[in-house]
Amino acid sequence: MSEEKNKGFTKLEDIITWQKSKTLAIDIYKITYEPLFSKDFGLKDQIRRAAVSVPSNIAEGFGRGGTNEFKNFLSIAKGSLYEVKTQLIIANELNLVDNSSKQKLISQIEEIAGLISGLIKYLKVTEIKGSKYSVESNNKNQTTKN
Repeated sequence: MSEEKNKGFTKLEDIITWQKSKTLAIDIYKITYEPLFSKDFGLKDQIRRAAVSVPSNIAEGFGRGGTNEFKNFLSIAKGSLYEVKTQLIIANELNLVDNSSKQKLISQIEEIAGLISGLIKYLKVTEIKGSKYSVESNNKNQTTKN
């Protein structure tokens, strides 16, 4: 988080939280290709959807251009993240995921949860309101309305 806070970001790809959550989604997809897991269509599809939802909600919140909207979508992303954690624990208890893989993924989940919390906390205290409130953005809106 400190890297994001100090550096700032102007595009989605700059957001470390998004980068790490995208990596998690890919890692979840990889474990669901394992023979046993791939046969459990319900759990496989649900964990994949939840995992993809994390970086997708971060992206949507960022793309809306407002700090309050970004915080809201970060909160939704964090909820999806804990959905993934729950489904991962269930998959492990069903012997669809080994303990080592589960622990590696849970470590990623906990790191991302901390990054999301830190980003929300930062957005609560920042004076930045978001790109849609910038002078440049408002000028663009004025010219497109005329």
